[in-house]
Amino acid sequence: MKRTGWVIRNIQEPETIAGHMYRMAVLSLLVDNKENLDKVKIMQMALIHDLAECIVGDITPHCGVPVDVKHKREDAAMEDICKLLGDKGPMILEMFREYEKQESPEAKYVKDLDRLDLIMQAYEYEKRDNVPGVLEEFFVATNGKIRHPFINQLASEITATREALCRKSSNNSK
Repeated sequence: MKRTGWVIRNIQEPETIAGHMYRMAVLSLLVDNKENLDKVKIMQMALIHDLAECIVGDITPHCGVPVDVKHKREDAAMEDICKLLGDKGPMILEMFREYEKQESPEAKYVKDLDRLDLIMQAYEYEKRDNVPGVLEEFFVATNGKIRHPFINQLASEITATREALCRKSSNNSK
């Protein structure tokens, strides 16, 4: 299933929900072993954080669904999914809820990875489609929300690279 935010902006060949979750799992490999974070838990959380979307779809603020309704739908979908997973179901449901409630340092790290992935993907689409700056709203939406220092540094580097591309494109069009 293609991600809604990209579809409504007419992005050609946008990423899928599964692709997004996989990329986040790969990004979770960046966790430094010196940090007091559970790397395996972060990877697991990255792989399941949007799993409910395979049932409810990718609900964005543009869909007109109140946030509390979105969370109820996703939680019910995860309950249904986890019933199919035998003795691993309760652990996966607990991890999903921990992420949703942002109850641990790992959940917060995964949320920051989610935001990082969003701007990485937006930058990649702008660059690929030669439309620098057209996806500004995604950068604005994450601005100041990435708390983890390492992930924030990566986001700053992506933003700086993007801004340089936008300036270059602007200068070339004059």
